[in-house]
Amino acid sequence: MRPSASDMSLTNGRGAADDEIIIRARDVTVRFGEKTILEDLSLDVRRGEILGFVGPSGSGKSVLLRTILGLNQKQSGTIEIFGIDYETASDAERLAVERRWGVLFQHGALFSSLTVLENIEVPMREYLDLSPALMHELARLKIDLVGLAPDAADKFPSELSGGMIKRAALARALALDPDIVFLDEPTSGLDPIGAADFDQLIMTLRDTLGLSVYMVTHDLDSLFQACDRIAVLGDRKVLVEGPLSRMLDFDHPWVNSYFHGKRARTIAAPDHVASLVEGAR
Repeated sequence: MRPSASDMSLTNGRGAADDEIIIRARDVTVRFGEKTILEDLSLDVRRGEILGFVGPSGSGKSVLLRTILGLNQKQSGTIEIFGIDYETASDAERLAVERRWGVLFQHGALFSSLTVLENIEVPMREYLDLSPALMHELARLKIDLVGLAPDAADKFPSELSGGMIKRAALARALALDPDIVFLDEPTSGLDPIGAADFDQLIMTLRDTLGLSVYMVTHDLDSLFQACDRIAVLGDRKVLVEGPLSRMLDFDHPWVNSYFHGKRARTIAAPDHVASLVEGAR
């Protein structure tokens, strides 16, 4: 088993050397009607890290993601992205922020009537003033960047496998050369080999492009292998955040069952877990 990003961050500081905070959420509360989904939640996302965001089904992980992106309204609290409060920002400031992020929505969310090339060009048409020829060239570069074959450019989503859809959606998320990408369940529906390949792709892109990655996931393999830090959502707030070793040492019923359950034990051998915990002390 290859060393996890969390393991390496404990030993050589990779992914945690630059602690500049690019997303700062403070005391965020979100309600839908009388139901409170998030309450006084606070969270930081640091430049250059892969942050895995996990929690029980229905705990509000996707709600928080959509709230950060301005797609859900919050009742209180602040969310700063690149130092800008998106909710109170001017149109020009919002545009500047949006050009610096990319989003891979759950299930890919590709436009079914557009080819892969045309899907990737959608953000370019929205935010950039480029010639069609230059957009075509840039889109093909993104296709290559995510490991798709050149002929994928002219295919429609219905002609793609699940793994190809995820990569095409990632290429679209990278269309504007963002500083941060938001990934909503990026490996769901993929077989173990495909999921591991996608995790490796994310790590490679982070290292080569200097990306920050905010990843909502249920995939233990991704959390163990790819993430520098993990944040656990529960009871409407962040229960715990930190490297994998912190999760393994945190006393909470759901966290214990998730990170010490049978599935987790098949991913991390006992001596590997012990070394992680020991390294954090």
